[in-house]
Amino acid sequence: MFTVAEAAALGVSRRVLQGGRFVQVTPGVHRLATSAMTFDMWVGATVRVLPAGAAISHVTNLRWRGLSMRSETPIHAAVTDWSRPERDQITIHRYIGQLEVESVRGIPLLTAPRTFVDCGTMLSVRELVEVGDWMIQQRLATLETLFDYVTRSHLDGVQRARRAMAFVQPGAESPRESRLRFVLIAAGLPEPEINTDIHDERGNFLARGDLVYRSRKVVVEYDGWHHERDAEQRQSDIVRREKLESAGWRMIVVTAIDMERPDEVVARVRRALASRDSAG
Repeated sequence: MFTVAEAAALGVSRRVLQGGRFVQVTPGVHRLATSAMTFDMWVGATVRVLPAGAAISHVTNLRWRGLSMRSETPIHAAVTDWSRPERDQITIHRYIGQLEVESVRGIPLLTAPRTFVDCGTMLSVRELVEVGDWMIQQRLATLETLFDYVTRSHLDGVQRARRAMAFVQPGAESPRESRLRFVLIAAGLPEPEINTDIHDERGNFLARGDLVYRSRKVVVEYDGWHHERDAEQRQSDIVRREKLESAGWRMIVVTAIDMERPDEVVARVRRALASRDSAG
């Protein structure tokens, strides 16, 4: 991938670029027709046409960091000055004042806290909880820095980001696990412990649980790999579950298919908690 100027420096004229050997990615940037267009190439092409001081923003920023939310395109970019025509596959966001920028794998990105707030204009509260949990898990931010940023900020998206912060917690190990926790809490169920160890009455380690209701001995597990485990892992899961059940714990396993019907997931957990209240 290269700009018109870079091609000219190698002796490739604009007329040659218009031939069948090359494809225009965006005005001023071309690639070989034999190369497949990828997300990384879209980001690289966008950065090449952005003015100095600009940065990749919003969900494109998240995807570049490793969290896929929404589609790969359009590419979202933040600028303080843009006088060029709008371009296909690129969404320009105009900002006032100096941008908070850091470099990640050679690409200028807005900082994680700013991106968390900006995504409040595009994502739901549930999705923002997934983003916040993930940022903390990836050490892109802490609960304190995110909370401080949304408290001080008056930017677009901050109201939704503030609502999400009521649910963001350290300790989540996957966005889908965060989604499950949000669904349960938003439905009015108690907030569980996150990824914590479970022991028997003698203090012997039994298991590590995703979402743990310790006082009622209920553990809720998100199983995103139910059909991809090998025989050894499946056997380990069976033994783990037997240990928990022998110690009086109730385990509820939630799959991706289950999460397509979140009300039913909530009902299952609610019944399990209520049955433990009745038993007590």
